[in-house]
Amino acid sequence: MQIDKRIRPTVYRTREWDGVKAIEARASASMALLARPVEINLNSTPVLCWRWRVQAALANADLNQKSGDDYAARVYLALRLPPELMGLATRTKLRLARALHGEEVPDGAINYVWDNRHPVGTRRPNAYTALTQMVVQQTGAEKAGEWVSERVNVQDEIRQAFGTEQARLTSIAVASDTDNTGETALAGFADLHFVGADESCDFPEILKQ
Repeated sequence: MQIDKRIRPTVYRTREWDGVKAIEARASASMALLARPVEINLNSTPVLCWRWRVQAALANADLNQKSGDDYAARVYLALRLPPELMGLATRTKLRLARALHGEEVPDGAINYVWDNRHPVGTRRPNAYTALTQMVVQQTGAEKAGEWVSERVNVQDEIRQAFGTEQARLTSIAVASDTDNTGETALAGFADLHFVGADESCDFPEILKQ
């Protein structure tokens, strides 16, 4: 999904990467989400599991600034929010955005990002809109070049960010995003799936080379 057609799109392909069947994202001053619609009951399966890796963290990104709103890797969850959470001004802006960019523009979103400078656990509104929340899931170069497994409770995250348990997850996407800083990035994503709060993530064994 590429909302702004003036921006060069990130390039995606499937590959086996160090024993993991994965999506590779290759960005060069580029941005596009690789997205798919989902129908998930977050009350019964609120936990999102995935693996990801980056070749390196970005050098000049800063999630506090529009000019630095880039990430070597991110997992993007698009949400439909209860109308009562959004005032008239917000609903008007959303209608305008959808008229310009299409119905895929969500009411709100949660982004789990591989950052370059902020500590893991940092939470911020996106530099462009408070309806998109950024969560630093990994940061820096310590784990670059290896597959890292993640587990997050999306329902808890939505409750914390938007104060509701009535949001509906409409799509999930992955991205490597470098259009603001003009940098290059190489990232991989694999094994995205939802499980119950008390269930283990189901990660296939990494095949030895």
